[in-house]
Amino acid sequence: MLPGFGLSLGITLLFVSLVLLLPMTSLVGQLAGLSLAEYWAIITEGRVVASYMITIGAAAVAAIVNALFGLLMAWVLVRYEFPGRRLLDALMDLPFALPTAVAGITLATMYSSSGFMGRLLEPLGLEIAYTWVGIALAMAFTSIPFVVRTVQPVLEDLPGEVDEAAMTLGASDGLAFRRVILPHLWPALVTGTGLAFVRSLGEFGAVIFIAGNMPYETEITSLMIFVKLQEYDYVGASAIASVVLAVSLLLLLALNLWQGRFIRRLHGGES
Repeated sequence: MLPGFGLSLGITLLFVSLVLLLPMTSLVGQLAGLSLAEYWAIITEGRVVASYMITIGAAAVAAIVNALFGLLMAWVLVRYEFPGRRLLDALMDLPFALPTAVAGITLATMYSSSGFMGRLLEPLGLEIAYTWVGIALAMAFTSIPFVVRTVQPVLEDLPGEVDEAAMTLGASDGLAFRRVILPHLWPALVTGTGLAFVRSLGEFGAVIFIAGNMPYETEITSLMIFVKLQEYDYVGASAIASVVLAVSLLLLLALNLWQGRFIRRLHGGES
């Protein structure tokens, strides 16, 4: 039902060129007039480096939290039947459908000192809004579907008889999960966690409303790029954006290479 290989490949390459390669080429073109020393000075400026640390740290925390809770959510959705299961399954895609700015405003309102959750947490000495914790929370909200939707189909394809057989042979629930189920889920879980991390690196709308945007404290890299654009420093914005782009591409490449080797090793061990 699809067109032939030549036409399909041509349409695919045209789409990739317009949507991906052309913007990336424009970004690189902005840097053409910079010397290596000038480029290095922009990307290693103190405020920018601080934004790298804040962004990477919050994204790592969000990715780890999503790995744990995303696996749990996928397990519940696949292995159990309960009223409201379809609704819960649909809610997993809400962060994709909801504008990130709306998510950021909602989270900031809820977790501020006058918000519903903030009023409960403040007497305990827990501050969420306008701290790095709020940044990680916003990143976790926007990236949780990557883990759930990556692990869920693998769980659905894994027969329930696999872990039942392990427990029949005397393995405990925890041992059966670690030795039998987790090896099959591991590539999908790592991939989903990596995608969640990469997604969090470039998050903007959901974060700026809850971050507080204090230089050296809660200022993320995406905001630094926005500030440079507001100052009409397009070269500086492109230089900082190129760092985020390079980190994201390298991580995605590493994930793909690792996943391929893991699957080949797993299949080789089974044979």
